[in-house]
Amino acid sequence: MYMHKPTPQGVSAAVSYIEVDLDDEGQRLDNFLTRRFPDVPKSRLYKAIRSGEVRVNKGRTNAKYKIAGGDVLRIPPLSSSPGGKVSDDSSRVAHFWLDAVRDSILYEDDDFFILNKPSGLAVHGGSGLKYGLIEVLRQLRPEAKRLELVHRLDRDTSGCIMIAKKGSALRQLHAALRERKVTKRYQALVFGKWPRSIRFVEAPLNKVALPSGERVVRVSEQGQASRTEFSVLNRYPGATLVEAIPVTGRTHQIRVHAAHQGHCLLGDDKYAHQEAVNLASSIGLNRLFLHAACLSLSAPSGKRLEIHAPMGETLQEVLARCVDRI
Repeated sequence: MYMHKPTPQGVSAAVSYIEVDLDDEGQRLDNFLTRRFPDVPKSRLYKAIRSGEVRVNKGRTNAKYKIAGGDVLRIPPLSSSPGGKVSDDSSRVAHFWLDAVRDSILYEDDDFFILNKPSGLAVHGGSGLKYGLIEVLRQLRPEAKRLELVHRLDRDTSGCIMIAKKGSALRQLHAALRERKVTKRYQALVFGKWPRSIRFVEAPLNKVALPSGERVVRVSEQGQASRTEFSVLNRYPGATLVEAIPVTGRTHQIRVHAAHQGHCLLGDDKYAHQEAVNLASSIGLNRLFLHAACLSLSAPSGKRLEIHAPMGETLQEVLARCVDRI
């Protein structure tokens, strides 16, 4: 329900007020505004949130706030550029990514997609990135007005990811994740010989900021409880292919839990030690070896799904080179 509509092309010429529809409930404020004002630079939207120009129910909030049905958003005058011109967004996504994402759809129904996200593509734009997976999908499917990320994968991680097509599906899938009714199975190549006796890693995880400003995750007693199940799939000289099932869903959980055991993921630019870096280089690995191989869940429609994402050629070639070292 709109109490005062923005002017055409997503640019607001005066303060406007938007009452959140129930179908938009559960989205982060920044994602809602990005979709509602596609021609306004994200830097301008984030500045408007930080400065309090954007308000929710007359109060200040942050970009991560989850909007609820009935919330009233105050939207300040927004322009698409310093000169007030609307940017032409139609050509900003490289055709390479459009083709790659179009070919990556593993499952689709009226409620959501499951895609095999390519490595190298962030899930959304921001922090210097003009676009990500969600922006590519919105350009591919302009008729789908409410596309939203259900969960996230790191930029270098490939594999299964869910995108909701409508608010009701987003809420159902979020609930399934919270209630641990979705099983995510990853494949990772780790340094060294992973002991078969280590089936579970339980170590609390905490996000910290380094002096450089970079944010990383550390095992810390002050962190959130975290649990990952590991099993050995194959062994190679100096490395082990493992399956990892995150029981909890913390940032960088698999990467940090593996490193905590002394078996960091190969290709990890945050948590790998020099010996692992050298091994990755010797087998021609120049990305994180982490692939979301399978998702098992009940779809919002009630249909039971087990969706597998084939491992990309780059990782398959790395494993072949590992075999050649035997």
